Amino acid sequence: MRFVIQRVQHASCEVEGNITGEIGKGFLVLIGVSDTDTKEIADKMVKKLLGLRIFEDQDGKTNLSLDQVGGSLLLISQFTLYADCKKGNRPSFTKAGKPDLANDIYEYIIDQCAHTIPNVQRGIFGADMKISLLNDGPFTILLDSDEICA
Repeated sequence: MRFVIQRVQHASCEVEGNITGEIGKGFLVLIGVSDTDTKEIADKMVKKLLGLRIFEDQDGKTNLSLDQVGGSLLLISQFTLYADCKKGNRPSFTKAGKPDLANDIYEYIIDQCAHTIPNVQRGIFGADMKISLLNDGPFTILLDSDEICA
């Protein structure tokens, strides 16, 4: 499982001209699921995500977590995080999770995050989404379950 986490001042997801999710201060998280991922792996990734202390405290140090600053989440499924570009110029996506598994885990992650964060917004699984954001910093972090769960 891979999360690309961007600390944002605001972010939104649009599908067919309709906003499906919109947040102010918080994290935009792109979520990639592989066929070997499980809910147990998702639990570890969510724990790490929600515990990240990358918001500034009163001294300007990145020392505060999402819940400590009243931040929100915009969670977007993105199978392209498992693009394999080793051969040729056209990426292969065979390492990405099958749609049923990936959607199940995506929905599970949304539910788990909502236990801690009051405002969890989302994209639409499998849809052509238009994502807008203002990255704050810029601050972008990659979490990979191969490292987090090792």
